[in-house]
Amino acid sequence: MDAPSRAPATGIVGAAIREPRWFEDARGRFAETWRSEWWPGFDMSQLQGNRSDSRPGVLRGLHYHLLQFDYWQVVQGEIEVGLVDLRTDSDTFLRAEVLRLNAQEGWGLFIPPGVAHGFHSPRGAILTYLVNRYYTGTDEFSVLWNDPKLAVPWTCTDPILSERDSQAPRWQDIPDSDRPMAKAIR
Repeated sequence: MDAPSRAPATGIVGAAIREPRWFEDARGRFAETWRSEWWPGFDMSQLQGNRSDSRPGVLRGLHYHLLQFDYWQVVQGEIEVGLVDLRTDSDTFLRAEVLRLNAQEGWGLFIPPGVAHGFHSPRGAILTYLVNRYYTGTDEFSVLWNDPKLAVPWTCTDPILSERDSQAPRWQDIPDSDRPMAKAIR
């Protein structure tokens, strides 16, 4: 099949939306959702698939990784995705944006290493996602979802948070050793 469109998802370098090419008939519709060749340059030897079911009002994040990418697709409902470029040597360092993903459109969102990400589920949603490293916990970092320095333009003000996310540090309190640099990633 043809390669999907990979227009930038936002103004954040490396983050990209993949719009599926749907094939429809009387039975329903079909689209490819993933090919490793769409994202060249990343090690795919430890590809892991995950699923996150979220109740209405839940916000998960902000999380980031130094080594792994995430590739998200909503399979039920809609989410509001917050992204912040934390790569200190990136042209879009500290740029924050919000976009919406929903099951009907079926878009995929590629989130490169070093870009903090989280999502708010206003009415409940199911998110499936791929990462290119098996989970070990050693590449899991958090930053406070509503840190004024990051200024993510969330539409929610009082979401349901995990203990981990509610106690995440502000950007200014994260040690340099835990801050991503674009040139060190991959």
